[in-house]
Amino acid sequence: MPETPIRLAVIIGSTRKGRFGPTVARWFAAQAESRADLHVDVIDLADGEGITERLGAADAFAVVTPEYNHSFPASLKAAIDDHFVEWRAKPVAFVSYGGISGGLRAVEQLRLVFAELHAVTIRDTVSFHNAHTRFDAAGNPTSPDESVGAAKILLDQLTWWADALREARLIRTYTG
Repeated sequence: MPETPIRLAVIIGSTRKGRFGPTVARWFAAQAESRADLHVDVIDLADGEGITERLGAADAFAVVTPEYNHSFPASLKAAIDDHFVEWRAKPVAFVSYGGISGGLRAVEQLRLVFAELHAVTIRDTVSFHNAHTRFDAAGNPTSPDESVGAAKILLDQLTWWADALREARLIRTYTG
C-alpha cells in the first residue's frame, strides 16, 4: 500500500437533467472511500467549480459515464478537451452505465481520447447494464456481490498504476 494515499478524482460525466450518474458515482465513491490507500474527491461536471485545480491534484481518475447515442456525453468531452496536462501520465478507470450495453461503447471511445492525452486507461471496468434496474430506491446495487467484486478489481488495478505513475513523475517529469 502506498505510504501517502492516492488522490482519486471520481468524475460524474453527465450534466443532463434527471441524470442517473450521481447514483452510480455515490456508490462507487463509497467503495473507494472504504480503502485506506485512497483519498476520494467527487467532481460533478454539473457544478463546474475548481475543476482544473482538482484534476491537477489527482493522482488517478475514475470516470463515471453513461452512453449517449453509442458515445459519451458532450459535457465529458468538453471537460477532457479543456484540460491537457492534468491527465498526462495518470491512470483513468471507467465506471459506465446505460441500457443493454452498459455504457461500454462510451468507454471504448474514451480509451481513444485518453490515449491521445498520454493517460493510461485501466483494462477492467465496472459496468451497469440496464442501470435503472440495477439499483434500488436507496441507490444500492441490486446485485451487490457482483458489483463490489468488480469495483475491488478495478480499484486494485487503478491504485497499482497510480502509485507506479506517481513515483515515476516524482523521479522524472513526463514530457510526452
